[in-house]
Amino acid sequence: MKLTGVELRTIQLPLVSPFRTSFGTQTAREALLLRVVTPDAEGWGECVAMSDPLYSSEYVAACADVLRRFFIPAVAQVERLDANAVGPALAPFKGHRMAKAALEMAVLDAELRTRGVSFASALGAAVDRVPCGVSVGIMDSIPELLDAVEGYLDAGYLRIKLKVEPGWDVEPVRAVRERFGDEVLLQVDANTAYRRSDARHLARLDPYNLLLIEQPLDEEDLLGHAQLAKVLTTPVCLDESIVSARSAADAIALGACSIVNIKPGRVGGYLEARRIHDLCVAHDIPVWCGGMLETGLGRAANVALAALPGFTLPGDTSASDRYYAMDITEPFRLSDGHLTVPTDPGLGLTPIPDALDAVTTNTEWIPL
Repeated sequence: MKLTGVELRTIQLPLVSPFRTSFGTQTAREALLLRVVTPDAEGWGECVAMSDPLYSSEYVAACADVLRRFFIPAVAQVERLDANAVGPALAPFKGHRMAKAALEMAVLDAELRTRGVSFASALGAAVDRVPCGVSVGIMDSIPELLDAVEGYLDAGYLRIKLKVEPGWDVEPVRAVRERFGDEVLLQVDANTAYRRSDARHLARLDPYNLLLIEQPLDEEDLLGHAQLAKVLTTPVCLDESIVSARSAADAIALGACSIVNIKPGRVGGYLEARRIHDLCVAHDIPVWCGGMLETGLGRAANVALAALPGFTLPGDTSASDRYYAMDITEPFRLSDGHLTVPTDPGLGLTPIPDALDAVTTNTEWIPL
Protein backbone atom coordinates (compact mmCIF):
# COMPACT_ATOMS: atom_id res chain seq x y z
CA MET A 1 0.00 0.00 0.00
CA LYS A 2 0.90 3.65 -0.27
CA LEU A 3 -0.72 6.27 1.94
CA THR A 4 -2.29 9.28 0.25
CA GLY A 5 -3.28 11.00 3.49
CA VAL A 6 -4.08 10.64 7.18
CA GLU A 7 -6.83 12.30 9.18
CA LEU A 8 -6.35 12.98 12.89
CA ARG A 9 -9.67 13.41 14.68
CA THR A 10 -10.24 14.19 18.35
CA ILE A 11 -13.58 13.26 19.88
CA GLN A 12 -15.21 13.72 23.29
CA LEU A 13 -17.65 11.01 24.38
CA PRO A 14 -19.56 11.45 27.67
CA LEU A 15 -19.59 8.41 29.95
CA VAL A 16 -22.91 7.06 31.22
CA SER A 17 -21.52 7.42 34.76
CA PRO A 18 -18.26 8.66 36.34
CA PHE A 19 -15.47 6.06 36.34
CA ARG A 20 -13.11 6.37 39.30
CA THR A 21 -9.77 4.61 39.68
CA SER A 22 -6.81 5.09 42.01
CA PHE A 23 -5.42 7.77 39.66
CA GLY A 24 -8.55 9.85 39.05
CA THR A 25 -12.17 10.11 37.94
CA GLN A 26 -13.34 10.29 34.33
CA THR A 27 -16.70 11.68 33.25
CA ALA A 28 -15.92 11.72 29.53
CA ARG A 29 -13.59 9.95 27.15
CA GLU A 30 -11.37 12.13 24.97
CA ALA A 31 -10.03 9.94 22.19
CA LEU A 32 -7.75 10.43 19.23
CA LEU A 33 -8.82 8.60 16.06
CA LEU A 34 -6.81 8.07 12.89
CA ARG A 35 -8.14 7.49 9.38
CA VAL A 36 -5.50 6.41 6.90
CA VAL A 37 -6.35 6.63 3.22
CA THR A 38 -4.78 4.57 0.43
CA PRO A 39 -5.74 4.35 -3.25
CA ASP A 40 -7.74 1.19 -2.46
CA ALA A 41 -9.08 1.50 1.09
CA GLU A 42 -9.42 3.46 4.30
CA GLY A 43 -8.41 2.19 7.72
CA TRP A 44 -9.28 3.35 11.22
CA GLY A 45 -7.13 3.42 14.32
CA GLU A 46 -7.87 4.47 17.89
CA CYS A 47 -5.30 5.83 20.33
CA VAL A 48 -6.05 4.74 23.90
CA ALA A 49 -4.06 7.50 25.62
CA MET A 50 -5.97 9.52 28.19
CA SER A 51 -6.32 13.31 28.31
CA ASP A 52 -3.71 13.53 31.07
CA PRO A 53 -0.53 11.47 31.68
CA LEU A 54 -1.94 9.57 34.65
CA TYR A 55 -2.21 5.94 33.53
CA SER A 56 0.98 6.31 31.50
CA SER A 57 3.33 9.04 30.32
CA GLU A 58 1.31 9.43 27.12
CA TYR A 59 -1.64 11.78 26.65
CA VAL A 60 -3.90 12.72 23.74
CA ALA A 61 -2.31 16.01 22.68
CA ALA A 62 1.21 14.56 22.80
CA CYS A 63 0.13 11.55 20.74
CA ALA A 64 -1.34 13.82 18.08
CA ASP A 65 1.89 15.84 18.02
CA VAL A 66 4.26 12.89 17.70
CA LEU A 67 2.07 11.31 15.03
CA ARG A 68 1.91 14.53 13.06
CA ARG A 69 5.59 15.45 13.32
CA PHE A 70 7.35 12.09 13.26
CA PHE A 71 5.35 8.89 12.87
CA ILE A 72 3.12 9.66 9.90
CA PRO A 73 5.98 11.13 7.82
CA ALA A 74 8.14 8.09 8.65
CA VAL A 75 5.48 5.59 7.58
CA ALA A 76 4.69 7.64 4.48
CA GLN A 77 8.25 6.99 3.28
CA VAL A 78 7.76 3.21 3.25
CA GLU A 79 7.48 2.11 -0.38
CA ARG A 80 5.61 -1.18 0.19
CA LEU A 81 3.61 -0.42 3.31
CA ASP A 82 1.77 -3.00 5.35
CA ALA A 83 1.20 -3.43 9.09
CA ASN A 84 4.39 -5.43 9.56
CA ALA A 85 6.40 -2.51 8.16
CA VAL A 86 5.03 0.03 10.65
CA GLY A 87 7.04 -1.20 13.64
CA PRO A 88 10.43 -1.11 11.87
CA ALA A 89 9.66 2.31 10.39
CA LEU A 90 8.91 3.71 13.87
CA ALA A 91 11.64 1.80 15.74
CA PRO A 92 14.12 4.74 15.75
CA PHE A 93 11.66 6.77 17.83
CA LYS A 94 11.69 6.02 21.56
CA GLY A 95 8.51 5.24 23.47
CA HIS A 96 5.09 6.61 22.49
CA ARG A 97 3.68 3.09 22.18
CA MET A 98 0.04 4.17 22.25
CA ALA A 99 0.56 6.52 19.31
CA LYS A 100 2.47 3.82 17.44
CA ALA A 101 -0.29 1.30 18.15
CA ALA A 102 -2.97 3.62 16.77
CA LEU A 103 -1.10 4.10 13.49
CA GLU A 104 -0.37 0.38 13.15
CA MET A 105 -4.04 -0.40 13.82
CA ALA A 106 -5.19 1.99 11.08
CA VAL A 107 -2.70 0.60 8.56
CA LEU A 108 -3.66 -2.97 9.45
CA ASP A 109 -7.35 -2.14 9.05
CA ALA A 110 -6.76 -0.66 5.59
CA GLU A 111 -4.56 -3.59 4.57
CA LEU A 112 -7.09 -6.20 5.70
CA ARG A 113 -9.99 -4.40 4.05
CA THR A 114 -8.02 -4.46 0.79
CA ARG A 115 -7.38 -8.18 1.19
CA GLY A 116 -10.92 -8.99 2.36
CA VAL A 117 -9.65 -10.49 5.64
CA SER A 118 -11.02 -9.83 9.13
CA PHE A 119 -8.94 -8.70 12.11
CA ALA A 120 -9.85 -11.90 13.91
CA SER A 121 -8.67 -14.15 11.07
CA ALA A 122 -5.45 -12.20 10.61
CA LEU A 123 -4.58 -12.39 14.31
CA GLY A 124 -5.44 -16.08 14.62
CA ALA A 125 -8.81 -16.16 16.38
CA ALA A 126 -9.98 -19.54 17.61
CA VAL A 127 -13.58 -18.70 18.60
CA ASP A 128 -16.44 -16.60 17.24
CA ARG A 129 -17.45 -14.98 20.52
CA VAL A 130 -15.60 -14.00 23.69
CA PRO A 131 -16.62 -14.00 27.38
CA CYS A 132 -16.99 -10.58 28.94
CA GLY A 133 -16.09 -9.12 32.29
CA VAL A 134 -16.74 -5.64 33.57
CA SER A 135 -14.60 -3.15 35.47
CA VAL A 136 -16.31 -1.46 38.41
CA GLY A 137 -14.86 1.84 39.55
CA ILE A 138 -14.29 3.04 43.11
CA MET A 139 -17.60 4.11 44.64
CA ASP A 140 -18.63 6.53 47.38
CA SER A 141 -20.12 3.76 49.52
CA ILE A 142 -20.41 -0.01 49.86
CA PRO A 143 -24.18 0.00 49.18
CA GLU A 144 -23.57 1.93 45.94
CA LEU A 145 -20.94 -0.63 44.94
CA LEU A 146 -23.22 -3.58 45.69
CA ASP A 147 -26.01 -2.06 43.61
CA ALA A 148 -23.62 -1.57 40.70
CA VAL A 149 -22.28 -5.12 40.88
CA GLU A 150 -25.81 -6.52 41.08
CA GLY A 151 -26.74 -4.59 37.94
CA TYR A 152 -23.77 -5.94 35.99
CA LEU A 153 -24.43 -9.51 37.10
CA ASP A 154 -28.09 -9.14 36.12
CA ALA A 155 -26.93 -7.87 32.71
CA GLY A 156 -25.01 -11.12 32.25
CA TYR A 157 -21.37 -10.17 32.82
CA LEU A 158 -19.32 -13.27 33.66
CA ARG A 159 -16.60 -11.61 35.75
CA ILE A 160 -16.43 -8.62 38.06
CA LYS A 161 -13.30 -6.50 38.47
CA LEU A 162 -13.19 -4.05 41.36
CA LYS A 163 -10.89 -1.04 41.23
CA VAL A 164 -9.11 -0.72 44.58
CA GLU A 165 -6.80 1.67 46.40
CA PRO A 166 -5.57 2.06 49.98
CA GLY A 167 -8.69 2.53 52.09
CA TRP A 168 -10.94 0.88 49.51
CA ASP A 169 -9.90 -2.75 49.17
CA VAL A 170 -10.63 -5.42 51.79
CA GLU A 171 -14.03 -4.10 52.85
CA PRO A 172 -15.54 -3.80 49.35
CA VAL A 173 -14.19 -7.24 48.42
CA ARG A 174 -15.64 -8.75 51.60
CA ALA A 175 -18.99 -7.06 50.96
CA VAL A 176 -19.21 -8.34 47.37
CA ARG A 177 -18.31 -11.88 48.43
CA GLU A 178 -20.84 -11.86 51.27
CA ARG A 179 -23.59 -10.51 49.03
CA PHE A 180 -23.00 -12.55 45.86
CA GLY A 181 -21.12 -15.63 47.02
CA ASP A 182 -17.95 -17.44 46.00
CA GLU A 183 -19.30 -18.53 42.63
CA VAL A 184 -18.88 -15.03 41.16
CA LEU A 185 -15.59 -14.63 39.28
CA LEU A 186 -14.01 -11.69 41.11
CA GLN A 187 -10.71 -9.86 40.76
CA VAL A 188 -9.24 -6.52 41.81
CA ASP A 189 -7.15 -3.87 40.05
CA ALA A 190 -4.91 -1.46 41.95
CA ASN A 191 -3.37 0.52 39.06
CA THR A 192 -0.01 0.78 40.95
CA ALA A 193 -1.62 2.24 44.10
CA TYR A 194 0.36 0.17 46.67
CA ARG A 195 3.97 -0.18 47.82
CA ARG A 196 6.09 -3.13 48.91
CA SER A 197 5.37 -2.29 52.55
CA ASP A 198 1.67 -3.03 51.92
CA ALA A 199 2.29 -6.76 51.36
CA ARG A 200 0.86 -7.85 54.69
CA HIS A 201 -2.23 -5.74 54.14
CA LEU A 202 -2.77 -7.09 50.62
CA ALA A 203 -2.51 -10.62 52.01
CA ARG A 204 -5.81 -9.89 53.77
CA LEU A 205 -7.43 -10.33 50.36
CA ASP A 206 -6.28 -13.96 50.10
CA PRO A 207 -9.29 -15.52 51.89
CA TYR A 208 -11.70 -14.15 49.28
CA ASN A 209 -10.74 -16.50 46.44
CA LEU A 210 -9.92 -13.79 43.91
CA LEU A 211 -8.96 -14.66 40.34
CA LEU A 212 -6.08 -12.20 40.62
CA ILE A 213 -4.80 -8.91 41.92
CA GLU A 214 -3.80 -6.66 39.03
CA GLN A 215 -0.76 -4.35 39.11
CA PRO A 216 -0.57 -3.67 42.85
CA LEU A 217 2.87 -1.97 42.73
CA ASP A 218 4.64 0.61 40.60
CA GLU A 219 5.02 -0.32 36.94
CA GLU A 220 8.83 -0.40 37.16
CA ASP A 221 8.92 -2.55 40.30
CA LEU A 222 9.22 -6.05 38.84
CA LEU A 223 11.32 -7.22 41.78
CA GLY A 224 8.71 -5.97 44.22
CA HIS A 225 6.01 -7.87 42.37
CA ALA A 226 8.14 -11.02 42.46
CA GLN A 227 8.56 -10.63 46.21
CA LEU A 228 4.85 -9.93 46.66
CA ALA A 229 3.91 -13.00 44.62
CA LYS A 230 5.76 -15.14 47.17
CA VAL A 231 3.72 -13.66 50.02
CA LEU A 232 0.24 -13.78 48.49
CA THR A 233 -1.81 -16.81 47.56
CA THR A 234 -3.85 -14.55 45.25
CA PRO A 235 -2.26 -14.66 41.77
CA VAL A 236 -0.45 -11.49 40.75
CA CYS A 237 -1.31 -10.12 37.30
CA LEU A 238 0.70 -7.39 35.58
CA ASP A 239 -0.74 -4.60 33.46
CA GLU A 240 1.25 -1.35 33.34
CA SER A 241 4.55 -3.24 33.75
CA ILE A 242 4.04 -5.19 30.50
CA VAL A 243 5.02 -2.90 27.62
CA SER A 244 6.51 -5.45 25.21
CA ALA A 245 7.15 -9.14 24.71
CA ARG A 246 10.60 -8.60 26.21
CA SER A 247 9.20 -7.08 29.41
CA ALA A 248 6.67 -9.92 29.62
CA ALA A 249 9.48 -12.47 29.29
CA ASP A 250 11.44 -10.72 32.05
CA ALA A 251 8.42 -10.62 34.36
CA ILE A 252 7.73 -14.30 33.83
CA ALA A 253 11.38 -15.24 34.39
CA LEU A 254 11.46 -13.26 37.65
CA GLY A 255 8.23 -14.80 38.89
CA ALA A 256 6.68 -11.32 39.05
CA CYS A 257 3.35 -12.54 37.69
CA SER A 258 1.39 -15.67 36.92
CA ILE A 259 -1.20 -13.90 34.72
CA VAL A 260 -0.81 -11.12 32.13
CA ASN A 261 -3.25 -8.42 31.05
CA ILE A 262 -2.60 -7.55 27.38
CA LYS A 263 -3.60 -4.08 26.22
CA PRO A 264 -2.57 -3.52 22.59
CA GLY A 265 -2.20 0.23 23.00
CA ARG A 266 0.09 -0.15 25.98
CA VAL A 267 2.43 -2.57 24.18
CA GLY A 268 2.67 -0.73 20.85
CA GLY A 269 0.06 -2.49 18.77
CA TYR A 270 -1.83 -5.66 17.94
CA LEU A 271 1.14 -7.41 16.37
CA GLU A 272 3.17 -7.02 19.58
CA ALA A 273 0.10 -8.04 21.57
CA ARG A 274 0.01 -11.27 19.57
CA ARG A 275 3.71 -11.85 20.30
CA ILE A 276 3.02 -11.47 24.03
CA HIS A 277 0.09 -13.88 23.73
CA ASP A 278 2.31 -16.45 22.02
CA LEU A 279 5.04 -16.03 24.64
CA CYS A 280 2.58 -16.50 27.48
CA VAL A 281 1.02 -19.56 25.86
CA ALA A 282 4.51 -21.08 25.58
CA HIS A 283 5.00 -20.53 29.34
CA ASP A 284 1.47 -21.62 30.38
CA ILE A 285 0.65 -18.09 31.55
CA PRO A 286 -3.06 -17.20 31.16
CA VAL A 287 -3.80 -13.88 29.46
CA TRP A 288 -6.82 -11.63 29.15
CA CYS A 289 -7.60 -8.47 27.20
CA GLY A 290 -7.72 -5.22 29.14
CA GLY A 291 -9.76 -2.18 28.22
CA MET A 292 -9.15 1.57 28.01
CA LEU A 293 -12.72 2.85 27.55
CA GLU A 294 -12.41 2.28 23.80
CA THR A 295 -15.04 3.30 21.28
CA GLY A 296 -16.50 0.66 19.00
CA LEU A 297 -13.39 0.85 16.82
CA GLY A 298 -10.98 -0.19 19.55
CA ARG A 299 -13.54 -2.59 20.99
CA ALA A 300 -13.83 -4.41 17.66
CA ALA A 301 -10.07 -4.91 17.51
CA ASN A 302 -9.90 -5.99 21.15
CA VAL A 303 -12.69 -8.53 20.72
CA ALA A 304 -10.80 -9.98 17.76
CA LEU A 305 -7.62 -10.21 19.84
CA ALA A 306 -9.48 -11.78 22.77
CA ALA A 307 -10.60 -14.59 20.45
CA LEU A 308 -7.04 -15.99 20.33
CA PRO A 309 -6.66 -19.34 22.15
CA GLY A 310 -4.49 -18.10 25.03
CA PHE A 311 -7.13 -15.65 26.26
CA THR A 312 -8.62 -18.04 28.80
CA LEU A 313 -9.94 -15.43 31.27
CA PRO A 314 -12.82 -12.99 30.62
CA GLY A 315 -11.48 -9.58 29.64
CA ASP A 316 -12.60 -5.98 30.03
CA THR A 317 -14.21 -6.02 26.57
CA SER A 318 -17.57 -4.90 27.93
CA ALA A 319 -20.61 -4.03 25.85
CA SER A 320 -20.75 -0.51 24.44
CA ASP A 321 -23.50 0.60 26.84
CA ARG A 322 -21.22 -0.09 29.84
CA TYR A 323 -19.60 3.27 29.09
CA TYR A 324 -21.54 5.10 26.36
CA ALA A 325 -25.20 5.94 25.80
CA MET A 326 -24.34 6.22 22.10
CA ASP A 327 -21.15 4.89 20.53
CA ILE A 328 -19.63 6.13 17.26
CA THR A 329 -20.15 2.71 15.63
CA GLU A 330 -22.88 0.13 15.74
CA PRO A 331 -22.85 -0.92 19.39
CA PHE A 332 -21.51 -4.16 20.79
CA ARG A 333 -24.26 -5.87 22.78
CA LEU A 334 -23.89 -8.54 25.44
CA SER A 335 -25.46 -11.91 24.67
CA ASP A 336 -25.30 -14.65 27.28
CA GLY A 337 -22.25 -12.95 28.80
CA HIS A 338 -20.38 -12.83 25.47
CA LEU A 339 -19.60 -10.45 22.61
CA THR A 340 -19.62 -11.62 19.00
CA VAL A 341 -16.34 -11.38 17.11
CA PRO A 342 -16.71 -9.28 13.91
CA THR A 343 -16.10 -11.25 10.72
CA ASP A 344 -16.27 -8.61 7.97
CA PRO A 345 -12.99 -7.36 6.46
CA GLY A 346 -10.70 -5.29 8.64
CA LEU A 347 -12.27 -4.18 11.90
CA GLY A 348 -15.63 -5.27 10.55
CA LEU A 349 -17.23 -1.88 11.14
CA THR A 350 -16.73 1.84 10.56
CA PRO A 351 -17.91 4.97 12.39
CA ILE A 352 -21.45 6.20 11.77
CA PRO A 353 -20.85 9.63 10.16
CA ASP A 354 -23.52 11.55 12.08
CA ALA A 355 -22.56 9.95 15.40
CA LEU A 356 -18.90 10.68 14.78
CA ASP A 357 -19.49 14.29 13.77
CA ALA A 358 -21.64 14.89 16.86
CA VAL A 359 -18.72 14.18 19.22
CA THR A 360 -15.84 15.53 17.12
CA THR A 361 -13.92 18.44 18.64
CA ASN A 362 -11.09 18.74 16.11
CA THR A 363 -9.99 17.32 12.76
CA GLU A 364 -6.78 17.66 10.80
CA TRP A 365 -6.03 16.30 7.33
CA ILE A 366 -2.40 15.48 6.54
CA PRO A 367 -1.85 15.00 2.80
CA LEU A 368 1.01 12.74 1.78
